[in-house]
Amino acid sequence: MKAFRLGRLSAVAVVAAGALALSACGSDNATSTGQSSAAASGKAVTGTLTGIGSSAQGAAMDAWKTAFASANQGATVQYSPDGSGAGRKALIDGSAQFAGSDAYLKDDEMTAAKAKCGPDGAINVPVYISPIAVAFNLPGITDLKLDADTIAKIFRGQVAKWNDPAIAALNPGVSLPDLKVTPVNRSDDSGTTTNFTEYLSATAPSIWTDKPSGNWPSSLKGENAKGTSGVVKTVSDTAGAVTYADDSAVSGKLGTAQVKVGDNFVKISAEAAAKAVEVSKPVEGRPANDLSIKLDRTTKESGVYPIVLVSYHVLCTTYADQKTVDLVKAWENYVVSEQGQKDAAASAKSAPLSSSLASKAKTAIDSVKVKS
Repeated sequence: MKAFRLGRLSAVAVVAAGALALSACGSDNATSTGQSSAAASGKAVTGTLTGIGSSAQGAAMDAWKTAFASANQGATVQYSPDGSGAGRKALIDGSAQFAGSDAYLKDDEMTAAKAKCGPDGAINVPVYISPIAVAFNLPGITDLKLDADTIAKIFRGQVAKWNDPAIAALNPGVSLPDLKVTPVNRSDDSGTTTNFTEYLSATAPSIWTDKPSGNWPSSLKGENAKGTSGVVKTVSDTAGAVTYADDSAVSGKLGTAQVKVGDNFVKISAEAAAKAVEVSKPVEGRPANDLSIKLDRTTKESGVYPIVLVSYHVLCTTYADQKTVDLVKAWENYVVSEQGQKDAAASAKSAPLSSSLASKAKTAIDSVKVKS
């Protein structure tokens, strides 16, 4: 099966870099650069759309909501960043009209969605590509090199101090402190946790023996906090703490790790995250308009940052009335449009969807219809 090809990334990188230079990177204070292009359908829509889910999408979502409301004066999008698991549950039980999720629906969730979404169930539409940072609070240090085994040991509590020989060997010349390592994990069911544990399970299987999951292993000690903003705040307040979080939320005094891929270390960036999608494949056995992506965590290809999340908007294939269908289509078509992706990149340091993937996303969105 063909991989999702992103084509040449240089133009994307230039657009994203230019936008980023003018934007703030905090996830709770996003601004939007797009105003007039939000009505992707060409006509204004009205009504209220409710979404629940990914906190990693927070900065992008704030920008999207602002631009969409500006172009559609009678329309409002409400979004609660309660975590990916909460979002998928809300979509399945009918309490939300779309879910934001950093992990696509599992097979059993696809089946369960049919009760509210109709016989064709739900579809996963990628809207947001972003690297997950291994972020740490070490006074005077903002850059470290880490490999998969060492990252796994850190989060399993097998590395007690930052001057541990395993870290020192990867960072010659860096004056590492004799400071306690405090891992901080998500307390809620999180798609970011799913993606992070998928990476650890695939690249350090002899150390990370737990199965990938949205719920952090209860057997592991450490601190925890709810949501992306929660773990970032905990690490910011705790010298020696380390967490995994969407890169859009990492700023200030926190450092981020370069990750070893093959024989090289790769710095975190939107372009490197986009390359991770480029070398990945669609999930097999899904409906034609479902765009779930199976990420290749073990790639050795140069320039790929493998700790990446593809965040989705999970939509019903059918809704109860035409007004809702029109609102869903207008909103989602803006989100995956060139302008919507630029707005996200400017606010969240994300990688815009490739033209090919954006086209597939539009086709999927346009397939949504009224229940018969």
